[in-house]
Amino acid sequence: MTEYRDSAKKLLTDYPRPSVAVDTAVLTVKDGALCVALVQNKEGWRLPGTFLHEHETLADAVLRSLRDKAHIIGLRPRQLHVFDAPERDNRGWVISVAHLVAVPEASVSQIELTPVSEARDLVYDHREILRMAVDTLRNSYQASPDPELLLGLEFTLLELLRLHSAIAGEPLGKDTFRRRVLPQLSETDAYKPGLVGKPAKLFRHAAL
Repeated sequence: MTEYRDSAKKLLTDYPRPSVAVDTAVLTVKDGALCVALVQNKEGWRLPGTFLHEHETLADAVLRSLRDKAHIIGLRPRQLHVFDAPERDNRGWVISVAHLVAVPEASVSQIELTPVSEARDLVYDHREILRMAVDTLRNSYQASPDPELLLGLEFTLLELLRLHSAIAGEPLGKDTFRRRVLPQLSETDAYKPGLVGKPAKLFRHAAL
């Protein structure tokens, strides 16, 4: 088989190549705050990640990094953005394909979680990756009620309000929030017993 050469008569191996990495922002809500799963290497605190191995897909590398670095399995992160600034990594020329996944707290109970507001001193450009992941999640929650189904299929309006407030990073007005989300919800015939007061009506997504 003839080796491929480009218009400059060069082989692919004649060009310098960057290392390719994957880094994943695993987001959840814990104790009323939006949190991120972080791990530590000799450089400092960072998002779970790894270098892409030969003959490995990006998706497989992400799952491997979450399993081996953060002891998290069963998630399906989605691609967020490619971070390719030449000087982003002090170890060398590394392109990172960043990923995002938002999950209920119970799915990541085996790893320490850090409120995103406190995750400041991250290595490389992981603070920027985290910022984009949080912005992406917040935008999706502004558009529709709990699109990641962190509350499951059924929930009360108060539970939904608390979740959206945690993700927004600030308290949301109860009446304004109610008017915004109700058109996208369906009432059920069920109620959730409360510790104080009368049971609360349960809702579900109108499209489900």
